Amino acid sequence: MARRDIILHPLANRLLVALLCIAPCACARYAPDPLSVSATPAGPAFVREYGASSAATLAIDLSAPLDDRAIASLAVMANPDLKALRVRTRVSDAQVFAAGLMPDPTISLGVDHLLSGADPVDALTSALGLDLNALRTRGAVVAKAQAERRQARTDLVWAEWQTAGQARLQAVRIDALERKVRLTDASQMSTEKLLARYVAATRRGDVAADALQTARIAASDAGDVARQAQKDLAAARLELNRLLGLPPQTMLTIAPATPFNGMPDADGLFALASTERADLRALRDGYDAQEAALRKAVLDQFPSLDLTVNAGRDTGKNVTLGPAIGFTLPLWNRNRGGVAVETATRAALKAEYEARLFQTRAEIAAAISGLKVARAQFGAQQAGLDGATRFAAKSRKAATRGDLSDAAAQTAEQVARDRQMQSTQSAQDMAEQMIALELLTGMPREQWK
Repeated sequence: MARRDIILHPLANRLLVALLCIAPCACARYAPDPLSVSATPAGPAFVREYGASSAATLAIDLSAPLDDRAIASLAVMANPDLKALRVRTRVSDAQVFAAGLMPDPTISLGVDHLLSGADPVDALTSALGLDLNALRTRGAVVAKAQAERRQARTDLVWAEWQTAGQARLQAVRIDALERKVRLTDASQMSTEKLLARYVAATRRGDVAADALQTARIAASDAGDVARQAQKDLAAARLELNRLLGLPPQTMLTIAPATPFNGMPDADGLFALASTERADLRALRDGYDAQEAALRKAVLDQFPSLDLTVNAGRDTGKNVTLGPAIGFTLPLWNRNRGGVAVETATRAALKAEYEARLFQTRAEIAAAISGLKVARAQFGAQQAGLDGATRFAAKSRKAATRGDLSDAAAQTAEQVARDRQMQSTQSAQDMAEQMIALELLTGMPREQWK
């Protein structure tokens, strides 16, 4: 039997060698990225900060009193959850990149070795194929990925805004709790001094046992209130440090909050929120992504096309070249299930968006109502506080002269402290309601106009 060789065309041979050389170079390489065993919180005394969603740069001195802007900026920069979320948004960037890539062609080569017969050569087959369906739906796929990327970035902005607001709320609570701790400590010291005097008077027989028991109950209650205030202050400090990404033992000084004297309009704030709130914009971006998904599902109901160019040589050295087209016959399925799913999903997203708008309007109205109540209470308590403070001062002077008992003076001073405690709580409520309104509108109060 004569020797028979497999003979490739010189151009095909060079093309095959080039593909074998280029393919490994174009592939991505795997590199491990191990997890760290401990988190590293932000702990320097002086931090250079820049927000992820803004180009503003701010120098923050942690040893100085921190105002609202510094607390919000530090929370946006150093909060560990936001850091993880910012890394997560890179997935959407990668998805946009993947959606814009063209489909790779497919190449197949085959050899039929001639075992017997009079023909002189082996048969060769080759095919070059391209998925035309991927090209047809490429626009919808890219539009969906781009809308999802916008949604992911807008969700990040909303998460940053919410985290900054939560940090500001904790700062307001810390400022109020520090004043409450001072007041409760003073009340505890006063009741303990009064109890000591009642104990001494009881031993002399000057005071009845019932009065001593009343003093003991008052001192015990004052101690419980003081200890609870200290626990609340410690918990608020720990929560603020967590939100700011600082070590738990960090002690921050909070600057007093800036008062806001105007009364906002509910309809005006809702109009701002409906256009400016990042979560509502994210829902609109998600709806755009779903529109693109539905458009792709509609395109998928048409026949999918595969274009292939076949080339071959038979054992008789006859060379052939010709195209081939393959497609699915849309007879029963026609992607009706996919279209139904995407249509229902779009309707669900629309209903969710409308529900969020309704909830936003209701929450803004409730916050404004709460702000009105807190301001009315603060005004009434301030008026009562002024009178109670003057009466306590006069009572102390009278007790110093001997015209009034020390117990009566301490009672008047305790009434003044109780008024001051109520006023502090109302001031805290007003500050929290204002921050809540800023969170609900999605923008700072300075931009409400």
